[in-house]
Amino acid sequence: MSGREGGKKKPLKQPKKQTKEMDEEDKAFKQKQKEEQKKLEELKAKAAGKGPLATGGIKKSGKK
Repeated sequence: MSGREGGKKKPLKQPKKQTKEMDEEDKAFKQKQKEEQKKLEELKAKAAGKGPLATGGIKKSGKK
């Protein structure tokens, strides 16, 4: 064991992923995800205009 071997070893290079053709199922899945993302963005925009949804009620102090 020599002194120069310490430290992190470089990871082996991963083979590049091949770009595969998208099936109809993949296209439909991507489209569905985009639609859900749009819905979430709309809901976030609506919620941002309002105040806090649930106020905590009585807050306890850390003292005993």
